[in-house]
Amino acid sequence: MDGLSGAAAVPGFWPLALIAAVLVGMGKGGLPMVAMLAVPLLALVMPPVAATALLAPIYVVTDMFGLHAYRHAFSRRVVAIMIPGATLGVGLGWLTASMVPESLVTGLIGLIGASFALRLMTARGTPAPRPARAGPGTFWALLTGFTSFVSHAGGPPYQVYVLPLGLDKLTFAGTTTVLFAYVNLIKLLPYWALGQMNPDSLRTAAFLLVPGVAGVYAGVQLVRVLPQVWFFRFVVWALMAVSLRLMWTAVAG
Repeated sequence: MDGLSGAAAVPGFWPLALIAAVLVGMGKGGLPMVAMLAVPLLALVMPPVAATALLAPIYVVTDMFGLHAYRHAFSRRVVAIMIPGATLGVGLGWLTASMVPESLVTGLIGLIGASFALRLMTARGTPAPRPARAGPGTFWALLTGFTSFVSHAGGPPYQVYVLPLGLDKLTFAGTTTVLFAYVNLIKLLPYWALGQMNPDSLRTAAFLLVPGVAGVYAGVQLVRVLPQVWFFRFVVWALMAVSLRLMWTAVAG
């Protein structure tokens, strides 16, 4: 992965890499969408594909700490509904990785996420929670797995399904952590098979594990102290910001 070895010598690489690792950890600590900012940040100094591969092991390791933190706070029903669809989505992403333009997927998911966030921002009152149904859950989980594999952009379709369920903040954060821990784990073999990971990227990732783990515990503490109404406002605004960033990336790319 020449992009990685060259980027490590670029001024500013290590500060940006450290910040990206912390963001990944905070995302696994229960602050949804924050981790999605890590790849665009690193893309300032290295190719996006190389950035994705570099951060993949950090996602997996920080997932383990996030799972421990939220081991008693997640929706088993939501996870059970979404795992089969997410698995199919990752498999579909693997099979079509060389055929589907990443910019198309990125732009579409950005559009979906921005539209949904705008609807939540302009809604009057608090809508009644929806039940967790298998049909819609499988559909949005398939999109979650596919877009997570292709462009690390699984957050928006996941939010479209889970936010209307009315989960409390800890259950919401825990469910997010559990599902994406599974998705990130099953992506490792396809990433390696496609040549997106190698010993060079793994060595660099090893240096970033400590700030990544520290980010997990920072995220957990912030989730616990934030009032629930402000927590979900943050989620919606972060969804809008990331979605707009995805749309810009698709257009600029």
